[in-house]
Amino acid sequence: MQDPKSPPHRRDLIHDWNLAPGIPSLPRKRVTFDDESLRDGLQSPSVRDPSIEDKIRILHLMEDLGIQAADVGLPAAGPRAFADTLALARETVTAKMALRPNAAARTLVKDIEPIVEISQQVGRPVEVAMFVGSSPIRIYTENWEMAKLLGLAEEAVTYAVKNGLPVMFVTEDTTRATPENVTALYETAIRSGARRITVADTVGHATPDGVRAIVAYVRALADRSGEEVFLDWHGHNDRGLGVINTVTAALAGADQLHGTALGIGERSGNAAMDQILVNLRLLGLVENDLSRLPEYCRAVAEAVGMEIPANYPVVGRDAFRTATGVHAAAVIKAAKRGDAWLQDMIYSGVPASLVGRDQEIEIGPMSGVANVSYWLTRRGIEADPTLVDRIFQAAKQAKAVLTDQEILALVEEQRS
Repeated sequence: MQDPKSPPHRRDLIHDWNLAPGIPSLPRKRVTFDDESLRDGLQSPSVRDPSIEDKIRILHLMEDLGIQAADVGLPAAGPRAFADTLALARETVTAKMALRPNAAARTLVKDIEPIVEISQQVGRPVEVAMFVGSSPIRIYTENWEMAKLLGLAEEAVTYAVKNGLPVMFVTEDTTRATPENVTALYETAIRSGARRITVADTVGHATPDGVRAIVAYVRALADRSGEEVFLDWHGHNDRGLGVINTVTAALAGADQLHGTALGIGERSGNAAMDQILVNLRLLGLVENDLSRLPEYCRAVAEAVGMEIPANYPVVGRDAFRTATGVHAAAVIKAAKRGDAWLQDMIYSGVPASLVGRDQEIEIGPMSGVANVSYWLTRRGIEADPTLVDRIFQAAKQAKAVLTDQEILALVEEQRS
């Protein structure tokens, strides 16, 4: 029996309904990640194509985060795309990265030929991430014939495999495709030598129930082949379900998850890689060191010319910041117990320390005197009652959180 005077065990302080009876058990295997920030993410009409120096810096941050693979471009798109893809693939060799490069292509030999050339130049196989539309709406609009699609897929996969390149076969719009189309395309690809297949929720159509259904269907299809075939999930965020769908895919048996930093990508974007990493780490499905996650997100934001919203999960300015009196008081009480974990978790579902950050207490119109005393003490300033009251009254009259400069000005005024 636990001594009533001793601190309780951490497991007794948080009841985790995420692990309640009846909830599907977590898979035992470790999932891997494929970062699409430098290719699919750049399809957003609101971002700029980064310099190759920025792309290389981001590639190294992916490596530091333990991301296993990255889409480094679509080299058939033109000379600049080819040059950047080549430079990034070469960097993985020069820097001796564990990260595996892949490059996008349609199921056309002419799209795969530049990837073969790049692989030969850098001396490392670059996985071919070839994609083809699979839904009836796409096939009807394009006036395609399934027999022709299957023929192109077989030719493209066979060509890549003969040239020593691994193949990731992606069916676009899988979540709106018929079982017959899905089966025909994947069976053709696997028979031709593809050993990684990707279910793509290209327009963000799926719900978690749909994710479970399609992943189970494709997993069974792959297992029937008798080959060792890895299954990937590629999600978009059109319904705001990008991250939860990707987590669901992992729980349903996907081997590798795709995403982009901050969810950049076409329309409403892709599933956010940063949020996927955090959620999978908290679920215990991965052990990646995420201390450089904020740096990765900032690097991508700066490179593509966008701002990170203040309330963006985990890496946003306000993610671990509070000025509310009741909330701040709880954090302060936890701090006084001398337990960093308690302080980190009392008012946060994600520990700030997981990503190298701290809980921050600010002073504003909704703050209490405890906020003021804590703020001063943390900066080595004596929390004199008169000074505390002066700052507290100023905060109550303000329309927003006081800046550090405003508070320090009040401190100097009081001292003088």
